[in-house]
Amino acid sequence: MIHIDYQVELVSSESIELPTLEQCESWVAASLMQDWASGEVEMVIRIVEENESQTLNRDYRGKDYPTNVLSFPFENPPGLLELEEELPYLGDLVICAPVVAREAAEQHKPIIAHWAHMIVHGCLHLQGYDHMNDAEAEEMEALETEILTGLGFDSPYQPIEE
Repeated sequence: MIHIDYQVELVSSESIELPTLEQCESWVAASLMQDWASGEVEMVIRIVEENESQTLNRDYRGKDYPTNVLSFPFENPPGLLELEEELPYLGDLVICAPVVAREAAEQHKPIIAHWAHMIVHGCLHLQGYDHMNDAEAEEMEALETEILTGLGFDSPYQPIEE
């Protein structure tokens, strides 16, 4: 079972199409690998403005600009390492709505497809996948493509059509 604390922190007057909680749950479910796929999962998906994304990106990654998705995997605090069972908390995703909307427009893709990609991408990061080198990027992109096409979306890595 998937439990998502879905937080929307948008104050701008700009109208951006957001995914529903149900859509997020289905995308998260499709993204779960290994041990996560069969158990209980808790996480936060927080939709934010550019200022919050930029602050978090600067403070945690040293990059002073807003970004599409930030992933904060959960790690058991030192005092809880003796627990027999792992806590079911996957982690937090912080997704910047204006960046997602801008990227979807620039890439000529439906915004809902880009939302799905950001959530799948972020969930893979929460499970330890990364793209810091070519081999990791190839593995992660292949997984994202498999998951997203399985959900009925186009590959997020196909060439941009103008």
